[in-house]
Amino acid sequence: MASPLETTIPSSARLGIGGPVGAGKTALIERLLPRFAARGISLAVVTNDLVTKEDAERLQRSGLIAPERVVGVEAGACPHTVIREDPTLNIEAADRLEAKFAPLDLIVIESGGDNLASTFSLDLVDYWIFIIDVAGGDDIPRKKGPGIVQADLLIINKIDLAPHVGVDVAAMAADAEAVRGGKPVILTNCRDGAGLDDVVSRLAHDLLMQE
Repeated sequence: MASPLETTIPSSARLGIGGPVGAGKTALIERLLPRFAARGISLAVVTNDLVTKEDAERLQRSGLIAPERVVGVEAGACPHTVIREDPTLNIEAADRLEAKFAPLDLIVIESGGDNLASTFSLDLVDYWIFIIDVAGGDDIPRKKGPGIVQADLLIINKIDLAPHVGVDVAAMAADAEAVRGGKPVILTNCRDGAGLDDVVSRLAHDLLMQE
């Protein structure tokens, strides 16, 4: 007899979120969860850490999502390995959530913190976000890493810190737009919610086909 996973055909949209350590990937998910819930979107989350399940446990304790809808993957290697070269662990985790909670509208897959070369396999996700922050330096967009250039959506986070780190946010955004060839760039501050409604609207349109 076939196992449930073998007979499940993924029906949810799958969203990847990648970016450097500390850019705000988990904070972004925390801020998006209530906004997705307000739209009636049923979802689950897969997080990746190197040798712990720290981010999964943070979301499970948050009260923003049922704890059983969050699964942690221990990558055990460079984070991009399990989202690009061999995404098997993440595919299996997403498929388990799909089988357990179907029908799901969305599964969010958060990468472990990685460098600008990080990208997602399209066997794993349908759409992916790369998030950077102003504290990393306003030259990051000009470095043109694959994460910056290839992501479906680039987020520049922590814009509230710009005056404290000597960054011209408008110039940083212009540089990002110049290297992305028309792909969207959104400025956010996950602390006060700035830009997050724009992120949700973009995902609703591009990924969930809601509007």
